[in-house]
Amino acid sequence: MADSPVSHHPAGSSAETGNSEASNEQRVQMEQAYQQMQRKMRIGKMDEQIKHKIMVLSGKGGVGKSTVATGLALSLAREGKKVGLMDIDITGPNVPKMLGLENADLNVEEGQIHPAEGPAGVKVISMAFLLEDPDKPVIWRGPIKLGAIQQFIGDVAWGELDALIIDFPPGTGDEPLTVSQSLPGIDGVVIVTTPQEVALLDSRKSINFAKTISVPVLGVVENMSGYTIRGESEPNSKISIMGPGGVPIDCQSDNDGRWEVTLDVFKSGGGEESSRELEVPFLGSLPFDPGIVRGGDDGVHRIIAEPEGETAKAFKSIVEGIVEQLEKGSQRSLRII
Repeated sequence: MADSPVSHHPAGSSAETGNSEASNEQRVQMEQAYQQMQRKMRIGKMDEQIKHKIMVLSGKGGVGKSTVATGLALSLAREGKKVGLMDIDITGPNVPKMLGLENADLNVEEGQIHPAEGPAGVKVISMAFLLEDPDKPVIWRGPIKLGAIQQFIGDVAWGELDALIIDFPPGTGDEPLTVSQSLPGIDGVVIVTTPQEVALLDSRKSINFAKTISVPVLGVVENMSGYTIRGESEPNSKISIMGPGGVPIDCQSDNDGRWEVTLDVFKSGGGEESSRELEVPFLGSLPFDPGIVRGGDDGVHRIIAEPEGETAKAFKSIVEGIVEQLEKGSQRSLRII
């Protein structure tokens, strides 16, 4: 009887190689699935550990959104709160430079990234920490952005926080949509604008975007609303200052000879008017302060440089407005105050 045909595959044959490759691919897929499961569990736990999560948006660039986000975080931290600041702007992360953390090193323990610690104990995470070359552009398509944002949310060891401030790139693209869908318990959105009509038009889009994704609008902040000039002269004397467009502005000194005039460099009041039209709260205005520009370049925010200054007081007032809105919209007792 003839022997039955038997296929013999020498060691290292294509069949064994194929099985090995399939096995490696399966192992990678299992590891990825396990990591995703762990990430989802950590994200779910964040709702318990982080009391309030606040998104900071702007309809267009150049309105000082990152400055406002860092100011809100620092203002809360100076009141003794545990605060985290997540810079979700992947293509233009500026928060570390504003806080003097450009050379900060991140620690990774048990698969989780530990944030850098900034002024007043603010915990900071930013794409800037992960870039090898800060001058090289980040060119990522939507799915890659999605994965990076989910890692930012789920792989960072924030610990217990009173508030997490999330700074986004301008507009209403992938980033805010992904965060709103991935991170549970978003308390609301703060919209940053300037008095310019173009900025106001775009801020309206941000407000309507927040309403579309069913995230409460905590309010609008009008940045760069006015530049105040102060001086001294004879008591109770009239002063004339040449304002924008060569139009003189008259004022009078007080009994001590002090006087001040606020120049509307970019107009004023537009943010409040837009808030009223769209029926959302107006949180307040921030002055046009050249010191903010210097502080952003030097890594020393105005709130840290002049904690009792006009800008710090304006931020404190805005934070009080945010807390008030959180209290109104919360079904549970407010834990941030």
